Amino acid sequence: MSDQLKLDTFICFAVYTASHAFNRVYKPLLDELGLTYPQYLAMVCLWEEDGQTVGGLGEKLFLESSTLTPLLKRLETAGYIRRERSRQDERVVVLRLTEEGKRVKERAETVPGCIIDASGRDADQLARLQAEIIGLREALNKSAS
Repeated sequence: MSDQLKLDTFICFAVYTASHAFNRVYKPLLDELGLTYPQYLAMVCLWEEDGQTVGGLGEKLFLESSTLTPLLKRLETAGYIRRERSRQDERVVVLRLTEEGKRVKERAETVPGCIIDASGRDADQLARLQAEIIGLREALNKSAS
């Protein structure tokens, strides 16, 4: 068998399995907040900038509307966000945090530190790794388009 076709040489498999490992660390932390990981990412984006459009949020999260809409409906049912039609263009849906959605941010502030601790790396090491992964993602996206 060629070395190119050995699973332990695939960077994609390393990233894929690291993603699963992240999910195992995040799950109990996010269960306490009543959020799934994709919902948490949406909330983080809204904590950064309330009043985003569904389309804008989808671009930031690299998610299609068909994936994002059910996730947002669940966040709305949980009482964390409101979806509103834009006054300027009724085809556009604007997302607004509710008071409960703003309050859950306080409980979520410990999550990033827990992830850093679980990684066994310091913040600088993780920042360098993140930059490399983002560069890889951008190169792959460019190649695929």
